[in-house]
Amino acid sequence: MDATLTLSPDTLSTAGIILLTIVAIESGGLFMLRVVRGQQPATPFQRAFFRAGHAHAGMLVTLALVGLILADAAAVDGPLAPFARNGIWLAAILMPAGFFLSAIGKGTTTPNRLILLLYAGGVSLALGVVSLGISLLTA
Repeated sequence: MDATLTLSPDTLSTAGIILLTIVAIESGGLFMLRVVRGQQPATPFQRAFFRAGHAHAGMLVTLALVGLILADAAAVDGPLAPFARNGIWLAAILMPAGFFLSAIGKGTTTPNRLILLLYAGGVSLALGVVSLGISLLTA
């Protein structure tokens, strides 16, 4: 059995971009420290949404990197391939954006319309993991 894995050029470039986004996640972590220490005013609603956005960003970029490697390892192709290869990293953008952007503004206590990004991210994540899972099971 050959254990060598060659990553596609698309996977390499997407993974490189995803890794660079970690700098933005780190910046979000510094922002969260300011919020938690009381240096950045935030309502309890905002603290909860900012915390959730930061956590989802970190977890989803990690899952996206693993998903890209799995997609290449299984040589995923066919009609599910675009969802399997792109759904998770797209969710890693949409879901945190939904948490953060729907909570911005001084004294905000309820989400604004940008909460729709969170739902779009959830759909993207579901399409991504289900497509990848099915592709892996049928490879």
